[in-house]
Amino acid sequence: MRVDAVYENARLLTGDGATGNGALAVLHGRVVALGADAEELSARTRIDLGGAHVVPGFHDAHNHMAWFGMGLDDVPLSDCRTVEEVYDAVAHRAAELPAGSWVVGSGYDQNKLAGGAHPDRHGLDRAAPGMLVRLKHTSGHMTVVNSAVLHQLDLAHVPVGGDVVLDAEGSATGLLREQAQLLLRPLTYPAPIDAVVRGLDRASERFLAEGITSVQEAGIGGGLVGETPAELAAYQLARERGVLRVRSTVMVAASVLHDLPDGAGFGLDLGLRTGFGDEWLRVGPMKLFADGSLVGRTCAMHEPFAGEPGNRGYFQVPEEELTRTIRLAHDAGWQIATHAIGDRAITVVLDAYEAALVASPRKDHRHRVEHCAVLPPAELARLASLGLIASPQGRFVNELGDGMRAALGEERVPWCYRLRSVLDAGVELPASSDRPVVDGAPLLGLADMVNRRTASGAPFSPGEALTPAEALRAYTYGSAYATFAEGDLGTLEPGKLADFVALSGDPLSDLDGVRVLATAVGGELRYEAP
Repeated sequence: MRVDAVYENARLLTGDGATGNGALAVLHGRVVALGADAEELSARTRIDLGGAHVVPGFHDAHNHMAWFGMGLDDVPLSDCRTVEEVYDAVAHRAAELPAGSWVVGSGYDQNKLAGGAHPDRHGLDRAAPGMLVRLKHTSGHMTVVNSAVLHQLDLAHVPVGGDVVLDAEGSATGLLREQAQLLLRPLTYPAPIDAVVRGLDRASERFLAEGITSVQEAGIGGGLVGETPAELAAYQLARERGVLRVRSTVMVAASVLHDLPDGAGFGLDLGLRTGFGDEWLRVGPMKLFADGSLVGRTCAMHEPFAGEPGNRGYFQVPEEELTRTIRLAHDAGWQIATHAIGDRAITVVLDAYEAALVASPRKDHRHRVEHCAVLPPAELARLASLGLIASPQGRFVNELGDGMRAALGEERVPWCYRLRSVLDAGVELPASSDRPVVDGAPLLGLADMVNRRTASGAPFSPGEALTPAEALRAYTYGSAYATFAEGDLGTLEPGKLADFVALSGDPLSDLDGVRVLATAVGGELRYEAP
């Protein structure tokens, strides 16, 4: 047999327990042989990997690719440490633009700003007079706008599940939380299709450089994270143009699903639901928001946030609507991915899943709890018994951990972004970043899943740490399993897609200094380090 390519001189970590030096052979985009069997094959191309460590391609199970790519031109605010630095960054960008332009920034975190305060409309007015300003919080769950924008919003009709923050005099500060951000839609939505395509192009180029070969886009078409009602068309167009460079499973916002005629269930027009598509672009779960943000202190909690005795957060939709939507989607055959961060939200979501499964049992549903951030022991046991998948972000511990500790208080930190406990409960664990909420490079995520330290260096529930091998499995097989793709992805075995990463060092030893040398998708090198 003559194959398309043989990659030689590799240290293989196949993900199925096999290791060793050798080769990997590819035919029609799939692995056909490993080790000595691959070496012996005739090939059109032979590529020397120079002794690199080769692992399955990294798979981010929860990210926002379009949002990330489209935001690369925003004013970067993640490094700001005072509100004045935020205003200075806005002023600098405003000086480069014509009067009346939008100044858009992203990535600020009030937990990292001296004094813990959000920017406000008055400061933005001074920084960018005559401009339209909106700044996205790093969580994506709140936005600050200046007066020029605020005066164009229908503040008399704030959507349920959100709020407009007021100052001591009862005036709007410019901070819009959760569903209140939808007030901006008449000014900013929908994004042009070509802008979304360009964002996907730029994002997937970055992903390949970081070893990411497949992703799950956590919400398209509507809701807080959708860019346009025609977002799936943008993905298709990006694929046709050859700029969708990583395999993509898209989660569809619950707000765009509806009852179908003739008893066809609850879904998209034409009856589309989870699983439609191919190895490059697939419809994945329905994406549903239960609550908000932990670092933003809007997620639904049983007990108040530390230092805020009257604040237990809130739900983004009424609880009865949440339960109804989950039941309809479950009955219609959808996989469901519900954003639930606070322990109260997790309880309600598990109640809804349990009710749906009792009424309509379904094997291997793989319903998910996205983030699953504050997970008490009793709910962990129930999650496992229901066959659910928790989808936490190990990277949050580093970038957001100090803010999460401040929000929870020390006694609840052991329940936060649990990894070891999820695995020990028998639940298959995926790995993800929620990018652009944090830096989504998988090598950083792997290190944080093992080290469990905040940006200040403080240990964060170290008993929840994983071994390097467990972290690598989560970022490969675990994420593939979470989207029913483990038959094609997640390990390097004959018959599976030839998606792999060549690394400069052993990811099972010490990740310090390890970098991505090359990334292959379908057996073709799509990235080579300069």
